[in-house]
Amino acid sequence: MAKPIRVWMAPPGPNPWKVIVVLEELGVPYEINSCKFADVKKPPFTNLNPNGRYPAIEDPNTGLVLWESGAIIQYVIEQYDTEKKLTYADLIQKHKLNQWLMFQMSGQGPYFGQAGWFNVLHHEKIQSAIDRYNAEAKRIIGVLEGALEGKQWLVGDKMTFADLSFVTWNDRFDATIMCEREKMFDGFPNVKAWHERMTGLPSWKRAMEKRAQLMDEQGLQWNGMPKGVNNMKEYEELMKKHAAAQAAAAKGE
Repeated sequence: MAKPIRVWMAPPGPNPWKVIVVLEELGVPYEINSCKFADVKKPPFTNLNPNGRYPAIEDPNTGLVLWESGAIIQYVIEQYDTEKKLTYADLIQKHKLNQWLMFQMSGQGPYFGQAGWFNVLHHEKIQSAIDRYNAEAKRIIGVLEGALEGKQWLVGDKMTFADLSFVTWNDRFDATIMCEREKMFDGFPNVKAWHERMTGLPSWKRAMEKRAQLMDEQGLQWNGMPKGVNNMKEYEELMKKHAAAQAAAAKGE
């Protein structure tokens, strides 16, 4: 039996959970090394990922250390999806899957992330930035809506890693563009039905239960901020207070 893959993550971010959902769906053993976001830019994590972004994995079965969630997903599929549950052997379909994964990595993730930042986390409201990234996030959803017309999945006749790569960010679409959750896919019925098919999976539910537990252990809200903190300005002030308290403690005051 394979040894567990170690997944390094901070629990708030969507990208680590893309990997977890794929591992859950395939039944690949794993263990989570839950880190604080403040530790992402320093050792020991930067010894694994010099870019300082979660997630990264250590696979004791092959000795591989790997970062970038898309690359990790491709590796897990190639190494552990021997029954082709979430992929295809066919050349054309296989590359279509990678195409959609690249679109998730280059389109959905960055644009959703920027929309979420300027809507929720940035201490100053910059309407031009909010408008731009909200529009881009909706455009991404529109691309997916068209691709799903007349079918249930992005490629072929079954759910694949390409579909699963979108689910964690799509699940935050309401918070990303600041709309009511029940209305977040209004005008995008294909995306809505597709998303509901995936969030109804036992693998998704198990992953989100683990996320909730890890978030609670770190005293975090859904958006990664400490409980009681509402924006980046308040967060920075809290960090300054912590730094001052640590400095005072070091001096014995």
